[in-house]
Amino acid sequence: MNKPIADSLRLKAQPKTVNKNKNMPELPEVSYQKKYADATILHKKIIAVETGDKKIYQSPKSDFEKHLKNNEFESSTRLGKYLFLKLKKTGVLVMHFGMTGKLDFYQHDETPKYTQLKLIFEDDSKLAFTCPRKFAKLYLAESVEKFQESHSLGIHALAISEKQFLDICDGRSGTIKGLLMNQSLIAGIGNMYADEVLFQTKTHPKTKVNNLTQKQLKSIFDKIGEVLEVVKEARIEGKRVPESYLTRLRKEGEGADCPRNNGKIEQTKVSGRTTYFCPVCQEEV
Repeated sequence: MNKPIADSLRLKAQPKTVNKNKNMPELPEVSYQKKYADATILHKKIIAVETGDKKIYQSPKSDFEKHLKNNEFESSTRLGKYLFLKLKKTGVLVMHFGMTGKLDFYQHDETPKYTQLKLIFEDDSKLAFTCPRKFAKLYLAESVEKFQESHSLGIHALAISEKQFLDICDGRSGTIKGLLMNQSLIAGIGNMYADEVLFQTKTHPKTKVNNLTQKQLKSIFDKIGEVLEVVKEARIEGKRVPESYLTRLRKEGEGADCPRNNGKIEQTKVSGRTTYFCPVCQEEV
């Protein structure tokens, strides 16, 4: 484990934009937690396990203690909003971070506030899974594939092909934003970055999927990968997203200036979620 890397990553653990807007984790945030885990906790024997609030645990807490103690993490994988930590002996530990969950690796003796799972390693380093609001979830699963099937998770948003995306859109009559956020179709795009993809493509969030042309759908597909990669790198490097991004203005909310200087940002509800858009750039049709 490289301590300077771990310390640097921990300092970037929760950017203000995420906490202020109380967003559920999306793929870029989970990508950061994966990188953090890879830099700190792989190939280290777990010698003690302490559990927190039972509402976070999706199996009996005793099962977590049994499966994690005297085990170690071999590798990590992300799928949509979930982080999978593969165990050396059998199965995977699955993490969904909720609104406020995060990993905290440390080597001192003071347990971080709001710790819901604490692992102590053979070298006396520790990992805390903290979650103040207790909306996170921890699972034990046989494999990533079994979990994906049992939880009806769609294709990972950064792995989907253009053909797969177009096939998903074919014949759909709901809103394009609703489709982008549907985790059973595409795993990893949530409220905030669905708004961003649609802003970047100048698509109104209430547009019906079957009213979009093939050209428009291909543009949306291209922006899914671009937006998620840009935000992922910004998240990992601890930087802000580009000034041309709507995401920068979410904390200001309705009435903020459009990044393209085309008017004022407005707020509406789409699929039950608060949605930001520019009525000039994203004209409703």
